[in-house]
Amino acid sequence: MSTDIAEVVGAALALNLLFGVPLFTAGLVAGAVAFGILALQQRGFRRLEAVIAGMVGVVVLGFAFEIVNSKPDGGEALKHLVVPGFGGTESVLLATGIIGATVMPHVIYLHSALTQRRVVGRSDRERRQILRFERIDVVIAMALAGVVNLSMMAMAAGLFHTSGLVEIDTIEGAFNGLGDLVSANAATVFGIALLASGLASSSVGTMSGQVVMQGFIQRRIPIFLRRAITLAPALVVLGVELPPTDALVISQVVLSFGIPFALV
Repeated sequence: MSTDIAEVVGAALALNLLFGVPLFTAGLVAGAVAFGILALQQRGFRRLEAVIAGMVGVVVLGFAFEIVNSKPDGGEALKHLVVPGFGGTESVLLATGIIGATVMPHVIYLHSALTQRRVVGRSDRERRQILRFERIDVVIAMALAGVVNLSMMAMAAGLFHTSGLVEIDTIEGAFNGLGDLVSANAATVFGIALLASGLASSSVGTMSGQVVMQGFIQRRIPIFLRRAITLAPALVVLGVELPPTDALVISQVVLSFGIPFALV
């Protein structure tokens, strides 16, 4: 549910910014599209994988475009990665949220479930080799997620902070700031990357829920019923008009609490 709050609200925000769709309606549309993506699983997992991989590609290309246009100072970025400043409680909250968004503990369970029966080792040597490839796969995925998160921060610092727009602290503010400081195209690319990220992650989050329920409590709820249940909190957030960016950050902080359990 925490995952879906972040991803559905993110996708709804993207639809609102790109097309002016009211947030609650946009949340319903995002949920319906996620339903459609999940329906591909019934036609074979390869199609679902291809769609999600394509969306991840859109996200990576989108933020690569934003980095090129924002022109952050590479030396300054590296310096503050090594010796970060400290901005108080809010910085700790954001940092915890970024950890939750990057590591995504629910995906650790999903990755294990999806790969364990694909290639079955016939000997200890083969099983060790499969495990080694899985570790490489996870490291690549984590690195990609980390690079996207870092690119968002580098873009914000390189564009808004150096322009004196230090009050921008919402996704809507970032979208409008990109349009004002770079171009309408840059703002549109940001919105498309946000939409692709929300739809892909929402689908992955729902599949993860099935894996966790099957593995820990031996229960299997039909995927579309579970999709509707996990969609409900996100629609509540949008319906009562809570600040979307705050909801995104808090949901990722909650997600970060699951990391120790996944690691154990």
